[in-house]
Amino acid sequence: MRRIAQFFKVSKEQFTNALREEFPQYSEKDLEEIYEEIKLPKRATKGSAGYDFYAPFSFSLTPGSTIKIPTGIRVKMEEDWVLKIYPRSGLGFKYRLQMNNTVGIIDSDYYYSDNEGHIFIKMTNCSNEGRTVEVSAGSGFAQGIFLEYGITVDDDADGIRNGGFGSTTK
Repeated sequence: MRRIAQFFKVSKEQFTNALREEFPQYSEKDLEEIYEEIKLPKRATKGSAGYDFYAPFSFSLTPGSTIKIPTGIRVKMEEDWVLKIYPRSGLGFKYRLQMNNTVGIIDSDYYYSDNEGHIFIKMTNCSNEGRTVEVSAGSGFAQGIFLEYGITVDDDADGIRNGGFGSTTK
């Protein structure tokens, strides 16, 4: 196996600002504690393709509800690689928990964006059975898989990224 990437936490300021924006109910003390407990993604077994992303805080999702989670994580990877993010298989299977953009795509140059390459995960509980998803702080809720990609022989892209969603089409 090639070792092509490394996960890091974003700065405390980046994380707390993002969390405060999405979840204003948290106190400064809560924000500090949540940041300190962030776990970097890990594989569960040596045969696992996916790196588990852990919930930075507990959350519930009733059927039809959506949540945007600032993970506090960024990833530095070699050029020509991408990190694809999916719901953890069990949550998708049991609850129809789905990514709002189907698959999260983290490009290698996202790490250098003004937001420090902060990875956000937006999910919806699409349960047809009326089941509420309960995720505890520190438990896996998404998984990321690194894949190498190629480009066309006549590719001449020379743009520089600065941002996340939609930033490469501006």
